[in-house]
Amino acid sequence: MKKLSWFNKVMFFFNIVLTVLTFIAYLLPFMAPKLFPFLSVFTLMMPLMLVLNFLFFLYWLLQTKRQMLLSGLVLLLGITFVSKCYKFSSTNMPEEKDDFTLMSYNVRLFNLYDWIPRKDIAGTIMGFIKEKKPDIVCLQEYSKRGKASFPAYRHKFVFGRDGETGQAIYSRFPIIDSGHIEFPGSANNVIFADIKKGKDTLRVYSMHLQSIKISPDIHEKINEEKSKVIFKRMSEAFAKQQHQAELFEKHKGSCRYKMVICGDLNNSAFSYVYRSVKGKMKDAFEEAGSGFGKSYNYKYYPARIDYIFTDKMINVKQYTTFDTFVNSDHFPVMTRLSLKEEE
Repeated sequence: MKKLSWFNKVMFFFNIVLTVLTFIAYLLPFMAPKLFPFLSVFTLMMPLMLVLNFLFFLYWLLQTKRQMLLSGLVLLLGITFVSKCYKFSSTNMPEEKDDFTLMSYNVRLFNLYDWIPRKDIAGTIMGFIKEKKPDIVCLQEYSKRGKASFPAYRHKFVFGRDGETGQAIYSRFPIIDSGHIEFPGSANNVIFADIKKGKDTLRVYSMHLQSIKISPDIHEKINEEKSKVIFKRMSEAFAKQQHQAELFEKHKGSCRYKMVICGDLNNSAFSYVYRSVKGKMKDAFEEAGSGFGKSYNYKYYPARIDYIFTDKMINVKQYTTFDTFVNSDHFPVMTRLSLKEEE
């Protein structure tokens, strides 16, 4: 420290503060939001903290200062968090005849209340799905009043508490059973379909956890008072999500089939809720994605809150985020999969 200029001493002080905050963030996925509701919101800052640590590492490296070891160690210890935030290269394995594709998409009621100043949203989404030809489609915030139809899919399960809005699963393969999981005191839920593919039966869960009710344009009208309200709303939503994740975990524990879990978790990949829902399954983005995997249309933050998790007995061969298809506040995500043979 004695050999550092006064400016570098100030920089190193901020580097130390950042290190402490980053290590706290590393612990948060293991801390229940019900016990630490305000701290749980802190996980949303993880991508920014990882970027800042990388910039500090470069800053000291260019000066050949040993202080670079501090941020270097932080990044090394958090390497699993880095892979959840950004993937440098994608996997694109050769397509085989038994592969199948699955798309998950929060369609925001097909723009029922004109959030986007266009009248053709439902038709555009229908055309997009027809073009991409996924074998299984899971739609969150589905609305019958959106008047969207998908005639290419002979099999479907649509569920909504009010008979109008909810979720839907469309499949080219037969659905032999289906159902839903209710969340007390919430309009959100989970639906599932047991899908027969060849000799295998695959359970597909589509989930929509408690919304934090923050619109993509929130940065344009935020102030100190509103930020406090938003912070409180988010912490309460994360606590509700924990309870919902626990209900889901109990339900999936009784499933004897290979599983795919997809949908809108309304939380980051650094959260307790993500860790609880994912369990020992694979994150398709980590397996075969690239870039930030941004799935929520927020201008200044690469939010990935839509996920596809797969059983370990399922190969993830490709993963795509369609982040230029702006017809909802979410972007569609799609993966190409294949079932492993039983050993």
